Amino acid sequence: MEREKRSKFLAQQGYLLTLLVRRNIKNQYYRSFIGILWTVLNPLLNMAVMAFVFSSIFGAGITNGLDYPLYILSGNIIFNIMRTSTTGSLPCLVQQQDMLQKTKVPIGLFPTANVLSSMVTFGFSFIALLIVALFRLAVGKYVFSWHIVLLLALLPAVMLFSLGLSYFLSALYVFFRDIEHIYSVILTLWTYLTPLFYTIDVLGNPTVTRFMSFNPMFHYVTYFRDILTGIVPSAWEHLVCYAFGIVAFVIGYLFMCIVRNKIAAKL
Repeated sequence: MEREKRSKFLAQQGYLLTLLVRRNIKNQYYRSFIGILWTVLNPLLNMAVMAFVFSSIFGAGITNGLDYPLYILSGNIIFNIMRTSTTGSLPCLVQQQDMLQKTKVPIGLFPTANVLSSMVTFGFSFIALLIVALFRLAVGKYVFSWHIVLLLALLPAVMLFSLGLSYFLSALYVFFRDIEHIYSVILTLWTYLTPLFYTIDVLGNPTVTRFMSFNPMFHYVTYFRDILTGIVPSAWEHLVCYAFGIVAFVIGYLFMCIVRNKIAAKL
């Protein structure tokens, strides 16, 4: 009997989570003329703009084994998993105040929905990357490798990291609303400290280069670019990627559990 209740509860939460993800995707492009197609066009347009602007500075040739447009696009779509997850999760508990007060929905469901929505968006963005890769393949500037399937090993680590940050930030936002503005500045700094449109070699400062190893997104972006160029990341790199993800998840989840009752009272 207890097992049946638990199964029913999990099924209900799974259904609600699915509804929340669908709603997030629809709201993202609400009243847009071409709708969800923007999830493919947006990364392509951003890539075109950044390639045009930075090619004269950093060069539009081969960058770490990748053609420059692919280099930019691959970095951006991985970084965007974390960026869209966390920015969307910041106010999610406050925005669902009525539902949380009237029902017994687990508060972790809402930031989780934002992370899953970001993963869906990544899927469409990956289609954009494949389109660019096929085009560059046609002009002889890219070669496909089977190592791209290792993306299935990378995504869980990125997802864990994004979940941990989302849990932490969404819970913190309930008590400290200014975190939204502070995090916006941090995210801008984080973007420029991650080699999305430049290579780490151009930094030229050994101290900055060593500091980069403490940037989780640097490891996730580098991993993705490696498998696109046919390089199998080392066991150490796998360990580092998952260590960042697991530590972030545990910290975020524990923080949300600790302040859960206070969140209910605050809302």
